[in-house]
Amino acid sequence: MKAIVLAAGYATRMYPLTKDRPKPLLPVGSRRVLDYLLERLATVPELDTVFVVTNSRFYPHFVKWRDEVKHARDWPWRHLEIVDDGTWDNETRLGAIGDIQFVIRTHDVDDELIVSSGDNIFPFDFSEPFAFFRQVGADTVTIRTIDDLDFLRRTGVVEVDDSGRVVGFEEKPKEPKSNYACPTLYFLRRETLPLIGRYLEEGNNKDAPGNLVAWLHKVVPVYAWHFDGELLDIGHLDSYAYACKVMEAKEREGKAE
Repeated sequence: MKAIVLAAGYATRMYPLTKDRPKPLLPVGSRRVLDYLLERLATVPELDTVFVVTNSRFYPHFVKWRDEVKHARDWPWRHLEIVDDGTWDNETRLGAIGDIQFVIRTHDVDDELIVSSGDNIFPFDFSEPFAFFRQVGADTVTIRTIDDLDFLRRTGVVEVDDSGRVVGFEEKPKEPKSNYACPTLYFLRRETLPLIGRYLEEGNNKDAPGNLVAWLHKVVPVYAWHFDGELLDIGHLDSYAYACKVMEAKEREGKAE
């Protein structure tokens, strides 16, 4: 199994904080956002390779980070590769789905695949949705229940049937049809990977990974794994400040125990 971490954005909504450093490498507590994600990925024993795809501007930052963590502990626990997508700004960026396909094509990825954004801190080990993915034998997305209408209008919203199969998906809907929010954490079958190229060849939106799910569930079965707990989605300065507050409090509690 392989994983692609999407880290090629320019995070312009968080300027000036992210003008000269990538959002996934911002400190949260005593660690960086990406450190938490790799810890979650490490709970999937079948995972052997992680690709962190970034842009040319921030590529040196991620290489430096990789070298630092390599010397800080027993690293790499799996093969970890930083991929430069060759773009320099928002005008030339490939888009999240374009970046997924870029890694698949340039690194001959032909395996089960985890796709995750690089700016979320998840409240669960990835071994849990992975087990569900293997159980249903189908592409799997992760969902959580959100009752905040404004939040739902800013994210991907999923509809599921009684079996947990995805029957509807809309990215940033004005009128959400459910209260199931879908962060970017997908588990894809090996057979699904060629469909990503087909999606792009049809001229569909290259950005916002949820657009792929909206198209994919009409082509192959896609199931949803529901999780509880607070997802820290670092999308703007306020959410970053909140994430720092939450994780710093957890660290203090851990030291007090």
